[in-house]
Amino acid sequence: MLVYVIFTAGLIGLMLGGDWLVKGSVGLAEKLNIPPLIIGLTIVAFGTSAPELVISLKAALSGSGGLAVGNVVGSNIANVLLVLGVPALIATINCEQSGAMRTLTFLVGVTLAFMLQLAFGPVERIDGFLLLVCLAAFLFIQFRTAKAHRKTGEEAVEDDYHDEIGTVPTSNLLIAGLMIAGLIALPIGASVAVDAAVEIAERWAVPHEIIGLTIVAIGTSLPELATGIMAARQGNASVALGNVIGSNFFNIAAIMGITALVAPVPVGDHIIHFDMWVMLATTLLLVALTAFHIGISKGLGLVLTLAYAAYLLLTVLT
Repeated sequence: MLVYVIFTAGLIGLMLGGDWLVKGSVGLAEKLNIPPLIIGLTIVAFGTSAPELVISLKAALSGSGGLAVGNVVGSNIANVLLVLGVPALIATINCEQSGAMRTLTFLVGVTLAFMLQLAFGPVERIDGFLLLVCLAAFLFIQFRTAKAHRKTGEEAVEDDYHDEIGTVPTSNLLIAGLMIAGLIALPIGASVAVDAAVEIAERWAVPHEIIGLTIVAIGTSLPELATGIMAARQGNASVALGNVIGSNFFNIAAIMGITALVAPVPVGDHIIHFDMWVMLATTLLLVALTAFHIGISKGLGLVLTLAYAAYLLLTVLT
């Protein structure tokens, strides 16, 4: 029982550390008059993925690479089925967002490339480098598109990052304190969570990637889920769609890219034969919902949530 408490404490440390680091970093960036566009595309995008990144790096460096790849694949599945499903039970999610299809095009492309890497695994350093090239191309195109919108008087969606991170500190002391606390809490939380997850896997006699696909993926998806639920309660549920699309892209391109560049990541048969196909299916579901402007109603939200429960059951049983 104690190991589950320790694992939960590690996840809490990760979530709090990531939140503190993002708020402190954004506060500092605003103090330095860095344009909101740059803040949204870089500091917020990378900062909100910090928990997944540090836990994947810790897992790979400690010889538990299966947990790292399971975390990325499992998080992308959880983001679509759980992070969109649960908020939709509160309020319908509008799938007619400006710029969503452009980002989805990148997401589908990087997902297919990642699946090829998984199929011919392990994911080597050259694979990580290629994923980071995709990330750089994505950021460059997003930056140019957003600048073009500004010149024509359109508001860039990427600028509105406050909906995702909440109140930004203005006090220099608070900014410094949050950044320091975040930089301390993130590695400690990752170390505690990974060690506990490995022990849980050994107790259950299951591969590390199964733990990454299930309890670790759910844990690292909780911030996105909390943001979606809060937005739905405030009547702004549609913010969840953009968060999920962006998070899924960064999970593959940034988190797996950096992790594989640091240490090669082994891939288990379960992920190759089952989970990566579920990841692709959920990605294509996002494309269909967005392309045909299908709102995620309470009924569809329930279907997505139940589908995620079924996926967890199949993952554990197989």
